[in-house]
Amino acid sequence: MKQLLVVFTGGTIGSLKQGEGIDVNQSGSYMLIDVYSNSSEKRDDVALHAVQPLNLLSENMTTDDWITLAEAIRGMDLSQYEGLVITHGSDTLAYSAALISYLFADSNIPIVLTASNYPLADERSNGRRNFANAIDFIADAQLPGVFVVYEDDKGVPLVYLGTRITQAISFTDQFGSPYGIPYGAMAGRVFNWLEHDRNPKPESLRLAQAASYNWEPKALRLEHGIVYIRPYPGLNYSYYDFSSNQPKAVLHDLHHSGTASAIEEGPHSLVQFIERCKEQGIDVYICPIRNRSDALYSSSLRLIEAGAIVIEKLSVEAALTKLMLAYGLYEDKEEAKAFVTQTTLYYEHNEV
Repeated sequence: MKQLLVVFTGGTIGSLKQGEGIDVNQSGSYMLIDVYSNSSEKRDDVALHAVQPLNLLSENMTTDDWITLAEAIRGMDLSQYEGLVITHGSDTLAYSAALISYLFADSNIPIVLTASNYPLADERSNGRRNFANAIDFIADAQLPGVFVVYEDDKGVPLVYLGTRITQAISFTDQFGSPYGIPYGAMAGRVFNWLEHDRNPKPESLRLAQAASYNWEPKALRLEHGIVYIRPYPGLNYSYYDFSSNQPKAVLHDLHHSGTASAIEEGPHSLVQFIERCKEQGIDVYICPIRNRSDALYSSSLRLIEAGAIVIEKLSVEAALTKLMLAYGLYEDKEEAKAFVTQTTLYYEHNEV
């Protein structure tokens, strides 16, 4: 009998409709196990155990909540289990998956995050199926590491590496992945790896090295002083006044071609904003860039010349959480920069 630990954190998969709205409910999370146990998807070779360190909608997730979750997992004797399922809200699932991947990159059992598009009582919900497929993935693949299992709009249960899932998009609630390449899919309760040059082979996961740093419960620190900015026509950087309250770093998103406003002067100049941040001792990172060695647009080069630090080959979700971890780990900015740009923790670099 395989022993699996279910870690409830709330989210839609643990919510109930209450009046006109949807909110977390103490009984909602544990109802998932009852719904699964009474379904045709239930496995007879699996025993489920459960803990609930958090109970919140994931849009309310903070760095302190992440620390609570990480400490709860690290505090468990995972040698008793063949795998771990984390139920989570879909809104911030991609960020949590990346962070858990960094913190538990050395896990020798599968850690799988999953979610639901609607509360379990709603007939449109994929929550029970996602949960069942997460359990099947653990039981069949038996791969160490961190993953996400979530059904797409065609009903295909996709499997993602934890650092290679991007935020769900509005209207369709569909998650994505860099280059549109998931790690694989479940079919007939069996995991099918998607063979691709960018996907590490399953056997390489079993041989992967442990994380390049160690952390202990009660000593983990995540830096919440990271400002994330997305570009759009007319973005006015004069509204970002850090004279009285300075962040540790800024992560500036880019358009799909790796660009953002590179005019030399004025309130819409990212070049001038970067230079102003440098004068204040604030690091500015730009992401995503597929490969810095590729030919870049002249506007991208101007941003780099102005002092922007390039994070290449990472999704924004993986980059942002890595920055939070780096600036929490290191007081020295150069050490933090090296950690973000020069280390690989858990397949976050999307490369051939």
